[in-house]
Amino acid sequence: MFDVFDVFDYLILGGGSAGCVLAARLSEDARTSVCLVEAGRDISAHSMPDAIRSRYPGRAYLDTRNIWQALKARMSTRPGSRRYEQARLLGGGSAINALMANRGSPADYDEWEALGATGWNWQTCLPYFRKLESDCDFSGEYHGSDGPLRIQRTPPSRISPFVRAVLASLAEQGHALHDDQNGPWQDGTFIGAIAVSAQGERIPTSVCYLDDAARSRSNLTLRTDEVVERILFDGKRAIGARIVRGDGTRHDLKARRVIVSAGAIHSPALLMRSGVGPAQELAALGIDVVADRPGVGRNLMEHPSIAVSAFLPRAARTPFPGEHHEQAIVRFSSGLPETVQGDMHGAILSRSGWHSVGYRLGTIFFWVNKSYSRGRVTLASPNASDEPNVDFAMLSDSRDLERLKLALRFGAATLASPMMNASRDAVFPSSYSPRVAAVAVPGKWNALQRGALSALLDVAGPLRGALIKSVVTQGVTIEDLLGDDDALTAFVMRSVGGTWHPSGTCRMGSSGDMYAVTDSSGAVYGVDGLYVCDASLMPSIPCANTNVPTIMMAERIADALRGARPAELANAAQTANYAP
Repeated sequence: MFDVFDVFDYLILGGGSAGCVLAARLSEDARTSVCLVEAGRDISAHSMPDAIRSRYPGRAYLDTRNIWQALKARMSTRPGSRRYEQARLLGGGSAINALMANRGSPADYDEWEALGATGWNWQTCLPYFRKLESDCDFSGEYHGSDGPLRIQRTPPSRISPFVRAVLASLAEQGHALHDDQNGPWQDGTFIGAIAVSAQGERIPTSVCYLDDAARSRSNLTLRTDEVVERILFDGKRAIGARIVRGDGTRHDLKARRVIVSAGAIHSPALLMRSGVGPAQELAALGIDVVADRPGVGRNLMEHPSIAVSAFLPRAARTPFPGEHHEQAIVRFSSGLPETVQGDMHGAILSRSGWHSVGYRLGTIFFWVNKSYSRGRVTLASPNASDEPNVDFAMLSDSRDLERLKLALRFGAATLASPMMNASRDAVFPSSYSPRVAAVAVPGKWNALQRGALSALLDVAGPLRGALIKSVVTQGVTIEDLLGDDDALTAFVMRSVGGTWHPSGTCRMGSSGDMYAVTDSSGAVYGVDGLYVCDASLMPSIPCANTNVPTIMMAERIADALRGARPAELANAAQTANYAP
């Protein structure tokens, strides 16, 4: 395969949520040549499989063709690692995620600026949140109307009986229902904002940004099924990348600017393989050091999660099995010392899995919205075919542990309310464990097991709680956990999961901060011509699913690369009179 351009103006390494945005925006200038390299396969409006296209997103991440199959992560401070599903296809996480389209708190972005990301604050980020969206339900100062990402809420007629009952139970506890999850930041419940097309289908950035018009541009080259081995340097200047084709052959691509957009796990790994990272560790692996940046791979963040589930009587199950399942959310404040308002999130799920067992279970899936534990990504070897070591170290900060315990109590109390009596049966603690993930994988044997368990759950009657205890939770009950704080702590420590929101490992910061990896434009310190643009730039984790904030960052950095300056962006925000 031969490229039209000998030297590209921009070489984007990674075609996830951010990479596709960058490719689309930078190639709008016909004078600029752009090449996007993605390890996975192409996903377009015409080639999306049904499991990805569906507005019920429960199967896309189970297809091993869509993820990095060998990637594992250590979740908490307990020993052992588990599979960690990260997208490997054009569109990245936006092609397999839960479709949730929320922004987080204005304070999240003011915090970024306070941590050294000059110019990144709510006032300057809001115009880019508006730019990326077409909100079908709300307008005004908080919302955009002509962006690529179409956002809507599930209509009342399609909200499941279980979700309606949970909202009523929460209202009785003082958690009022508000209109707009992306409006003024406040505690309460909301019908969740999701990103879907007018036909109700998923719209990954490889579709809504890299649409047919963008793909037809002569100055845009898309290369899929090709792995980036390393970034190429001439001294301290990035000049391109060495890629490995599907047949194993290598090829060098040259560029004036190189942008790493491989995600918060693979972006730091690529930088380190290329000689940008902690010098001592790189030298120990035989990697020539280009720039000593000890912060590469540090500051790894996630939203730690736990859940409370309930068996649903027939009348409480959704009559729309193909409908989006994360229909409402509850945002609340833990009130623990040194935590922020709205630091807790609960996703209220009409069903807990794509299969027959999941259809019979409703769940409140909790995560710590503003987590403080920090982990790290390190190289296992200099070989691009070897996945990095990923240690989230979730719950290493005691505030995160205590808040997940609080969440489990909160969920149990909500589902135990008498208002829920007609809409739930047995209540039990749950999590997305390796065992649950394994049972959810499509296949004849799994289908047989799930079918048998579904039938037993339906007919068990008064024995249903005992059946769930013996088969589903393997001896754990919600009553045992609520009555024994040590047992609750142990359960949370071994059951904590993530939310597929890795971030922070190439964080922005000031030039005097030895652990900052880039400046506020994403330019990597210590080298020239090299940028990062994805969730790894985040100095702290926002109180949100990270996909829309990542798209916002890509929109803004694309503007900066095309010549807009931070002062101009701030002036534009003030001129538009956007209020926090």
